[in-house]
Amino acid sequence: MGKIIISENVSLDGVVQDPTGEEGFRRGGWALQMGDKDREAWAKHLLDEALGAEALLLGRRSDAWFAARWLPRSGDWADRLNSLPKYVVSATLQEPKWSNSTAFKGRVLKGDVVDEVSKLKQELDGDIVVYASGQLVHTLMEHDLVDELRLTMFPVVLGVGERLFGEISNKKPMRLINTRTVGDGLAFLTYQPVKDT
Repeated sequence: MGKIIISENVSLDGVVQDPTGEEGFRRGGWALQMGDKDREAWAKHLLDEALGAEALLLGRRSDAWFAARWLPRSGDWADRLNSLPKYVVSATLQEPKWSNSTAFKGRVLKGDVVDEVSKLKQELDGDIVVYASGQLVHTLMEHDLVDELRLTMFPVVLGVGERLFGEISNKKPMRLINTRTVGDGLAFLTYQPVKDT
């Protein structure tokens, strides 16, 4: 059975908006303001995560953004990301953008998100990683489909911006299962939802 893994870069105050500064957010680019040692450790950390993934699950906009950014690249990290199977949640998209002729083309999940993701978890074994995709993350959290949260915390407080978690119908207790430092300044926190007993 597959596990839904939310993997996010987050400011200390929970902002996920525009970490690279390409979306026009006035405080964007916050994830790129790190030293070389942190950048190198962060890239290795993300490569290791990609190597351990079975597939990627994305929203339509994230699929297009990642495609534009990663398809032209090469190297271990880019090659792994580009070759992973991709599942894109969208009511309007016909074919995922982030694919290539030699890799798995991907699949668009068009039905009810909860049903489609539940089926996907049954079909696949291993980690199904969700990058970015804020609206999708909210839906997955709301319907208890998330098996693990992996948060890379950047040492910056932004004060404004879209947060990782929006309003939900009920509290979602989490259990911290791992912490470690990435480079000199980033914290990597892993949580699992506490399931009702």
